[in-house]
Amino acid sequence: MDAEEFRRIGHQLIDWIADYRAHIATYPVMTPTAPGAIRGQLPPTPPTRPEPFEQIFQDMEQIIVPGLVHWQHPRFYGYFPANAALSSVLGDYLSSGLGVLGLAWQSSPALTELEEVAADWMRQMVGLSEAWSGVIEDTASVSTLIALLCARERTTDYSSVRGGLQAEAQPLVVYTSIQSHSSVEKAALLAGFGRDNVHAIATDATYAMDADVLRQTIAADRARGQVPCAIVATTGTTASTALDPLAALADIARAQGLWLHVDAAMAGSAMIVPEYRWMWQGIEGADSLVLNPHKWLGANFDCSLF
Repeated sequence: MDAEEFRRIGHQLIDWIADYRAHIATYPVMTPTAPGAIRGQLPPTPPTRPEPFEQIFQDMEQIIVPGLVHWQHPRFYGYFPANAALSSVLGDYLSSGLGVLGLAWQSSPALTELEEVAADWMRQMVGLSEAWSGVIEDTASVSTLIALLCARERTTDYSSVRGGLQAEAQPLVVYTSIQSHSSVEKAALLAGFGRDNVHAIATDATYAMDADVLRQTIAADRARGQVPCAIVATTGTTASTALDPLAALADIARAQGLWLHVDAAMAGSAMIVPEYRWMWQGIEGADSLVLNPHKWLGANFDCSLF
């Protein structure tokens, strides 16, 4: 594909996307496709020669689009909001066209510094203090994994970098709500804690983590010879948008020497509105947090701020 062909096809794609978004309400939200129906319409072996773009695009319209769940549909309420604004689509278009990687500052200085500035803008928008700084990750799941890795290293004084968790005489424990996202347990597995060392704390009548139960569980674990390591709290659980009591949890974390990570992927963006900041009162006592611009702020999926 040369520059002129790219220009011609690019215009066609922009027009198609614009029309798709303008008329998306005419599609059914869910596809009536049966399992395997899409695969059955695709060649079982890779092509041996190039196909013209027109043929590929025709396949996309006739085979792929009828099998989509239309997440940008005005009547889509499944899973979680993932509202990709058209301006964000253009941002993706430009980013892919530049094709540069921000592996480190020297690999593309502008990317690194733009990321720092964008993260700091978001910090200011949600009312966080200057003590916070951040980076862009792909998902809240990866952000939670990074938080637990940080907690692990701080608790072990970085000894687990050398000998791994096998070198620890006592198991490290992660505490989270029974309403927390499944990614917390998955992150604990990847970080080497193990499922048995993720202790799910009961919730109160509002589905928020019960701070008193947490305090009692930590004390009981210490008495058994376990090492409390981290608390993962949530501002806006996926199931019910419940709000864990961050101020109380921060007090416990500080007194017990635990890392406090806050999963604000769902509701964190709402803190742009000052009247809603009571929802994460005590956030300054956390060690890390994640919020997802790809949920409420129109950023294309994936975009998490950690």
